[in-house]
Amino acid sequence: MLGDSPIISRAVLQYSPLLVDADLLPIVRSGDVSALTAIAERPSLSLRLVAALVARDEDAMTLALLRRPDVPFGATLLESLARAKGEDAKMRGAMLSRADLPAAARLVLVRCATASLRECRMVKGALAPERLERVLRDGADNALTIIGETASDDSQFVDGLVGSDQLNTRLLLQAMVTGHVMFFSACLASLAQLSREKVFVLLENGSRPALNALFIRCGLEPAISRLLVRLIMLARTADLSDDVAARHYVVTALTEELIAEYDGDIPPELEEAFAYLSAQNVTLARQAARGVMRAFAETSRGLLRVPQVEAEPQLQLPAA
Repeated sequence: MLGDSPIISRAVLQYSPLLVDADLLPIVRSGDVSALTAIAERPSLSLRLVAALVARDEDAMTLALLRRPDVPFGATLLESLARAKGEDAKMRGAMLSRADLPAAARLVLVRCATASLRECRMVKGALAPERLERVLRDGADNALTIIGETASDDSQFVDGLVGSDQLNTRLLLQAMVTGHVMFFSACLASLAQLSREKVFVLLENGSRPALNALFIRCGLEPAISRLLVRLIMLARTADLSDDVAARHYVVTALTEELIAEYDGDIPPELEEAFAYLSAQNVTLARQAARGVMRAFAETSRGLLRVPQVEAEPQLQLPAA
């Protein structure tokens, strides 16, 4: 029946339950677009068949497959697609909407979206270059820590970040300030080659010398280690995951301690960290202020009456 007229053969390819992968794979490798489309619309597809369809590099068909949540892709296939098609906005959106998208592929797509925003004329025209770069960098760092927190159990993802030198002081500060403690502890465990449970216990209850020893083992400079120890001690007294005011308090206190310790002369090894804290201080202050104004507005439920102003007596001019 596959040798019948095209309309008959396409119907068989799409609906016949008797066809198995061994029957369909040769057609996928050498068939025309209409045959591929018919196979791609079958009610059930195996991972092997999906990989063969994607290998034909037909964007419209691949996009249709990505938009089907019932179609299995697998982590490896999605990662390769993210690297190959991440610059295509439609492909990127379809992949980002999939629940089975692995953390590594999601990070690649986020970076592609950041690069696309950087080159968008509308975005470049709305913000000054320095501010645009700062906004994009803050957004990318925040996205990375969120992805890392979600995938904190995925040791391969964190080890990949460490192995490719993608971790820096700024990201560690961002993870801790935003309350992504699981990602923070996973990064330290990978850097120090310790178990995550031991690192988490140290972060929760460890003394200052124990924490400083942990950061030194991670390969951090002594000044950075002391800074992170102070941050952890301050963070233990606040909920940084949801409370913007608490984040602002911690960042402000940490900044003031640095200024007091070095008498305003921040050493070179802390300049990047201090610049990050200063920028976060301004951003968090604005967010906290918006929250206060919103809370104040919500408490005023009655009508606000305008005070009455007594009318001034009118001047009476004499008749001419």
